[in-house]
Amino acid sequence: MGTDQAQMANNLTIKEVSQRTGLAASTIRMWEHRYGFPAPARTASGYRHYTDEEIAQIKSVIAYRDRGLSLPVAVERVVMSDTPAEPSIYAAVATADGAPVPQVLRKSTLHALSRAMEHEAVAQGSSAICFGAFQDEAFYRPVENRYVQIARTSDATVVFADFKKISDKGPGQPIEIPIDAEDALGNEWTVIIDSPGYAACLIGWEQPQKASRGSSRATETRFEAFWTVDPKVVRRASEVAARLAGRQDAALGDRLQQMLSDRPLASTEPTQSLTNLTNRIVKYVEVA
Repeated sequence: MGTDQAQMANNLTIKEVSQRTGLAASTIRMWEHRYGFPAPARTASGYRHYTDEEIAQIKSVIAYRDRGLSLPVAVERVVMSDTPAEPSIYAAVATADGAPVPQVLRKSTLHALSRAMEHEAVAQGSSAICFGAFQDEAFYRPVENRYVQIARTSDATVVFADFKKISDKGPGQPIEIPIDAEDALGNEWTVIIDSPGYAACLIGWEQPQKASRGSSRATETRFEAFWTVDPKVVRRASEVAARLAGRQDAALGDRLQQMLSDRPLASTEPTQSLTNLTNRIVKYVEVA
């Protein structure tokens, strides 16, 4: 991240924080007054300046709230943690150097992007390590066969959702990892493909819903999301996902982290794979 970008990431206004988190500015001020969180820097004239890290913390609090924790407990969990963004792949990657600029996307757009990345992974067949985060098991089952196809040619394929238990059916099958009720990951949409020849990831964070009368949740769902083929950013996402898998299965987490440490990054000039993926994305978004 360049100097100018770093300064912008540490000089965000309350309006920008509101836009990126979905919280009203008045709610953010109320949190500050009642809980001392967030704790933005102040200019000499009294204006608040927030950082990307504080936005990640706010999103973690919102995610914990959506999973059933009370607001005081959610704030305490984030503030007291040495690694507040660690339960969240999105937060861990979004605050890292080189992270792409996020966009607010419709759920149908994420479906198209995901399908393009997943199909390209099958086409490449290049011994990838793959992760998918689906929030609900019901969102995963319709695309399970696609992940079985990916798993047949990958070194490891791991999927997260609110499964009842861990399921590992052996080589060539996706490993299902349950999400705890309080996990921030339950608010995220993730596709990660990490292989020596092809690296891509799509990571989204579901914004709080503002329902309007007569409209369905599906048509309103928006995600703050980014996608990238930068091998270093993809590897960062893979490492965080591996650690999250290790919370449920320590042996699996160790194995995934060892596999990642032993493999090279994808080519830093992914011209052909980027072209292939972009072509798929354009095609799938057009028909979404």
